[in-house]
Amino acid sequence: MTSEVPPETPTEAPAVKPTETLAETPSGTPATTPAGASVAPSPAPSPVPSSDARERERRHAQRAEGWSIVWMLVALLVWGWFAFLMLADYGPEYDGRAVCRGPLVGPLPEGRRCEDAWRAWPALLGVLALATLTTVTAAATTVYAKVLTRLAHRDRPSVPLSGGPGAPSRG
Repeated sequence: MTSEVPPETPTEAPAVKPTETLAETPSGTPATTPAGASVAPSPAPSPVPSSDARERERRHAQRAEGWSIVWMLVALLVWGWFAFLMLADYGPEYDGRAVCRGPLVGPLPEGRRCEDAWRAWPALLGVLALATLTTVTAAATTVYAKVLTRLAHRDRPSVPLSGGPGAPSRG
């Protein structure tokens, strides 16, 4: 009992009417269009971004640069506040000078008249932590803005560095 396998029939191409032409859709499947209608090929993605995309990238880079400047100013302000708390004299005045010296300038004040909540070490360490945090944020935002600026200008021709491959030789 052997079963015979019928011979394979060649696969036939779909019949096309003379008034229709075959075109490919963006997904790659064939589609028919009426005769005389032009079939526009799907645009291939270009390696160079369009002018609208470039303009958006430049605006985004400028906005990030603005935020980096704002964070830098905030960091400077907090560091100035920390320096003022550490160095400035405070408290009641006696003979035209404040009685209590700043924590970095003079000895630790003793007595109730020199007690100040902002001059206590936990508060000073909190201001120091805030200054450090704003500085790190300012640095990270600045680096991010510089990277975005370079990416926004990447389509411009670059000048090769001396000594690298493709650099003009001197001689």
